Amino acid sequence: MVRHCSAEGQHRDSPLTSAGIRQARLVSKFFNDQNLAFDKIISSPYLRAIESIKPFAQNNNLQIEVNENLKERILSEEPIDDWLDVLEQSFIDLDFTLPGGESSNDAINRASIILDEILHNDSLSNVILVSHGNLISLLLKQYDNSFGFNKWKNLRNPDIYLIHMENNEHTVQCLWNEY
Repeated sequence: MVRHCSAEGQHRDSPLTSAGIRQARLVSKFFNDQNLAFDKIISSPYLRAIESIKPFAQNNNLQIEVNENLKERILSEEPIDDWLDVLEQSFIDLDFTLPGGESSNDAINRASIILDEILHNDSLSNVILVSHGNLISLLLKQYDNSFGFNKWKNLRNPDIYLIHMENNEHTVQCLWNEY
């Protein structure tokens, strides 16, 4: 799972910053150095996510499959003054929601559709998912219960986590060390 590189904003079409463009090249180098064959790349439809993996995809002749289920979670349709407190509450109470917003469970269920498809497809071994900090944190929490609000606060742009699954067992490991 890849959290997108540094971007100029939070809007759907916010591009990467100059630093984010350099980070995307480092993400590409990182994946090339893994000496793994990747079966698929699935990305959030947001521009910053697609641009974060595009150098790797282009260098390896891989298509980027865009999937709305990996878009960032919307906490509320209205501006929130205390959004950090609201976000923390949403990690404690996974059903907590604000008007026009999406609960943590709603976001998890939406994104889990993709994970389930990957897990039930025997032709897929190594898949890269590119998304956003909040959604990635909620998904990682499904495999590592200690992953919550505080670990979300420590996520970087970019960040890379491995969920290794074998024989119904799984491990979560942070792979990105300012490559």
